[in-house]
Amino acid sequence: MLRSIRHEAFLQVKQIAKKEKKARREQRKRDAEELGEKAPPKLKPKTLDTMREPDETFVLPADEEVMEDEAADEFADHYAGKVTPKVMITTNLKATKESYRFIIELARVIPNSHYYARRSYSLKAIVGYAKNRGFTHLIIVNEDNKKLNGMLLIHLPNGPTALFKLSSIVLSKQIHGHAAMSKHTPELILNNFNTRLGHTVGRLIGSLFPYSPNFHGRRVITIHNQRDFIFFRQHRYVFDSAEEARLQEMGPQFTLKLRSLQHGTFDTKFGEYEFVHKSENRPHARRKFVL
Repeated sequence: MLRSIRHEAFLQVKQIAKKEKKARREQRKRDAEELGEKAPPKLKPKTLDTMREPDETFVLPADEEVMEDEAADEFADHYAGKVTPKVMITTNLKATKESYRFIIELARVIPNSHYYARRSYSLKAIVGYAKNRGFTHLIIVNEDNKKLNGMLLIHLPNGPTALFKLSSIVLSKQIHGHAAMSKHTPELILNNFNTRLGHTVGRLIGSLFPYSPNFHGRRVITIHNQRDFIFFRQHRYVFDSAEEARLQEMGPQFTLKLRSLQHGTFDTKFGEYEFVHKSENRPHARRKFVL
C-alpha cells in the first residue's frame, strides 16, 4: 500500500515537471517569434560533453609546441610518408574461434597485416621476432572465457605500447546490407582526440594505416573518440548521382577504451607508464576525460 502511494506521488511530480518543461519550451518559441534577434539565447543542453572538466593538456588547433613535438616523435616518419606499415597480428595463448573470427576481419581492414599463430611463445619472444622481421606494429587480441575483452597494440621497434579494453564487436556479416570490402587503401578520419594523450593515442592507431589513401576505392575508416570511448567504423562512399552521395557501412564495428599507455615495448616489471586507467568515485569523475 505504501509503495503504491509513493509510486502515485512520483508519477504526479513527474507529470508536473513535464508540463513545466513544455510551458518553458513554448514560451521560448513565442519569445523567438516576437523578439526575433533580441530573444534570449538558446539554452545549451547539459551533457557530459558540455560539462566536461577543463584539462590542462587540452591541445588548441595549430599549437606550435605540439607540432614541434610530433615532428620528432615515434610516428613522425610514418606521417611524413617515409614508412610503410607492416602489422603482425596474433592471439593470447588459449584462443578460441571468437578471436579468429575477429582477426580475419581485422586483417582485411588493416592493409599489409599478417596473422601468426601464437602457439606457446612468450610475448617477449614475439616482440623480438616481429622486430627482426621488420614489422612496424604488433597487435595481440585477448579473450577471457571465450569472450574478446582486450587488445594490445605495440609500435615497433621502440614503442609506445597501448592496452585497450575491447567491446561491442559486430562483424561485417552481422550488419544488414553491408558493403563488400575492397583491397584499396582506406581514407582515415581521426576525430576528437583533443589532449596530449589523445594526440598520442590517435597517432598510434592512425599509424597502422598507410599514409597514402586510394580515393578510387571509396573506403573510409572513422576512428572517433567520444567520452574516452574510441569507436571504429568503416564505410564506402556510394554516389547515387553527380549531386548526391551516401555512406554504406562495411563493418566491422568495435569499441576501444584505453587502459594504459606505456613507453617502449611491453614490459610488466620495469615498464614506464604515461597513463594508467584508475576508477574514481569523485562526484564529478564522469565529467573528466583524458583523450
